[in-house]
Amino acid sequence: MTQEQALEILKTGANVFLTGEPGSGKTYVINKYVTWLEAAGLKVAVTASTGIAATHIGGLTIHSWSGIGIKDNLTPQDLDAIASKEKIVKRAQKTDVLIIDEISMLSNGTLKMVDQVLRTVRQKPEAFGGLQIICVGDFFQLPPIVRGGDVVSYAFESTVWDNSKFVICYLTEQHRQEDEMLLGLLNSIRGDKVEDEHYTLLSEQTEIKFEHLEPTRLYTHNLDVDSVNQKKLSELPTPIRKYAMTSKGSKALVSGLVKNCLSPEMLELKEGAMVMCTKNNFEAGYVNGTLAQVIHFDNGLPVIETLDGRKIQIKPVSWEIVEDGKVLASIEQLPLRLAWAITVHKSQGMSLDAAEVDLSKAFVYGQGYVALSRVRSLDGLRVVGMHANALRVDPRVSRQDERFKLLSQAAQDKFVSLDPEIIKDKQKKFIERCGGKWPKEGDLLEGGRSGTERLKAESTTALTKQFLLDGKQVDEIAKLRELTVSTIWNHLEKLQVEGDLKWSDLKHLIPDDCDWTEITEKFKKPMVKFGTEKLKPLFEATGEKYDYNLIRLVRLWFLLKENDNEMVF
Repeated sequence: MTQEQALEILKTGANVFLTGEPGSGKTYVINKYVTWLEAAGLKVAVTASTGIAATHIGGLTIHSWSGIGIKDNLTPQDLDAIASKEKIVKRAQKTDVLIIDEISMLSNGTLKMVDQVLRTVRQKPEAFGGLQIICVGDFFQLPPIVRGGDVVSYAFESTVWDNSKFVICYLTEQHRQEDEMLLGLLNSIRGDKVEDEHYTLLSEQTEIKFEHLEPTRLYTHNLDVDSVNQKKLSELPTPIRKYAMTSKGSKALVSGLVKNCLSPEMLELKEGAMVMCTKNNFEAGYVNGTLAQVIHFDNGLPVIETLDGRKIQIKPVSWEIVEDGKVLASIEQLPLRLAWAITVHKSQGMSLDAAEVDLSKAFVYGQGYVALSRVRSLDGLRVVGMHANALRVDPRVSRQDERFKLLSQAAQDKFVSLDPEIIKDKQKKFIERCGGKWPKEGDLLEGGRSGTERLKAESTTALTKQFLLDGKQVDEIAKLRELTVSTIWNHLEKLQVEGDLKWSDLKHLIPDDCDWTEITEKFKKPMVKFGTEKLKPLFEATGEKYDYNLIRLVRLWFLLKENDNEMVF
């Protein structure tokens, strides 16, 4: 299912499970939907299953938002106590839409408790008290944390899940990984079809070299991370600089923000330190997961150099808990952490430029998959340890994932068959039922940042084409549009399919140091033999000498020339 189709389904007010592989754009779709809801005057609560995830989205954990706290189950007395709390009651009654992010880490028992609270407080028998509920995530990610000896129970195994009658929106686009071999490996892990060839592929990653910076090491245990980072920092001969976190607001909420913020309360840096950015700041030129090195300090603030050579001065930013437009609590710190090492758990949701993965202690389902899916290509992955079960996923999740795909396809088929006017009518009735107003065009802003920072919506491929016609390179367009390079190539290929692209629009993308005639000659026979559908056969047939982006350009050249009825071969 495409992002656009999922968004239109969300707008109908149906309960939705929004899923897909890492990098498929789940967060992007949710940001777009929240923007639409706000423009319609509807109240939306954005929560997450864990503190770290909640910190990323500027919301509360679902445990805090619903008032269930750390309880494992609710007695009648517990329900009465929660229902007597004015803050919880007001919060639940005025909310129209509840979003729960990182649903993979929420147990079926917790989901049941949230349902109990909302039906009690809202005094409605429907699932979740009649709220539209949106669960977001991928069950191949890390599972719920359980006490020793307890069996993991997933949210989808709950009767509440069945009662909610979720429409499954399984996103199939890919905006993180650009490497087809890595995608093939990740898909095999998801399908529980890992074979010897996949272990062989990973064994070849042990000698990967990184020219400029050390990769971030991903470990499964905190002890390994802390010892590596402190040891590496102490070895640097340069003076240490310390940056203390500041805070405002409710003491309890501040405590939660501090605990789950990826930047530490006391950040210690030196020139030469390996660091990772812990927040998205598209204007400044970094995102959560950007890897860099501190090269010097300017007016007391660190200046970092990224893998692609960009130098950025890092200034303090804030993490907030916001409800109804009010900041309940906030902390301020430099959006950095030492990055010689990080845990797999804390890496969830990041896109890393380069990673060294130690899976020798990966006993938990999903740890290996999460670690490997953090990087964009095999060029950015070094594997130094591998437990025999590191690539295992829970068979229950694999079986359910196949069911999710079928249900998503059925939902997509039904959606496509409906008259657009019927869909729009459903969307209008949902807004009216919640007491909102149909948003005007001028009110709609594009998601991807947050709140008032969102940009006005434009046709995504049209905007890419405009940058292309302005002479921008693909990587420049990606940075300007806050998208991956792979996504921009997808836009170009879509423009070609739609007949809205000429070869003259692309000529400036040819690298200065290559002989274009010689390169296209080398691809003629492989393209005749293997066709243009997949990149991997072309990559291998030309001796693995050319990167995938150049192959995509050659493929566009061939297809555009073919469309122009020019005799390419």
